[in-house]
Amino acid sequence: MEGIDGMFGRVGLLLGDDALAKIKSKSVIVFGVGGVGSWCVESLVRSGIGRITIVDFDRVCESNINRQLVATTATVGQPKVDIMKRRILDINPDIVVDARCEMYTAETADTFHLEEYDYVIDAIDSIENKALLIRRACEIGASTRLFSSMGAALKLDPSRIGVAEFWKVKGCPLAAALRRRFKRSGEFPKRKFKCVYSDELVKNRGTQPVIEGQKQVNGTLSHITAIFGFTLSWLVINDITAE
Repeated sequence: MEGIDGMFGRVGLLLGDDALAKIKSKSVIVFGVGGVGSWCVESLVRSGIGRITIVDFDRVCESNINRQLVATTATVGQPKVDIMKRRILDINPDIVVDARCEMYTAETADTFHLEEYDYVIDAIDSIENKALLIRRACEIGASTRLFSSMGAALKLDPSRIGVAEFWKVKGCPLAAALRRRFKRSGEFPKRKFKCVYSDELVKNRGTQPVIEGQKQVNGTLSHITAIFGFTLSWLVINDITAE
């Protein structure tokens, strides 16, 4: 039994020693360690997950600093997964961690063996790649659970953040766009999965320069992205302890 003052002693105190042992035995793969995914990883590691793989192709830029755990003035230009891996090992040197600095796409999907994980976390921004990951993760047996983040931009009120089965998510443009994509293609997720979402939608109050070929950028705040990430982590821990 881990002492109450040990690294995960208070996790065990709250959830029980058996639950803590289960958490340590589980493996998670997190796609995207930006505004949502970085906070999810932080919480999972501090909760005692035993093995984690983090996937993100991107490097930190200055515009990430307002909402991403990995982003500081000192880390601008560095791969996000490298920063996150160092932080993970600083928190728990005994965790098994794999950092993959790459993008999940149709070309790379087969290199990610999702069936080897207990949990798949989707915090991907690209609709195309997000839809692909969701379909692939839902093709695996029920022993691998998928939890997905819907859109966290253009939100202010944390009390509007909730959890719902994907087809029951309301008021989220990203969820609506994903559903349209599945319907157009005729390729649907083969099983149900839960999402973190908010039905709030506010408008950008500031202005941004219009640059040809640049996608629309929406405002975000750290308390929203962090709560999205922490809620994804809670879904994992809750699922483990409910077994």
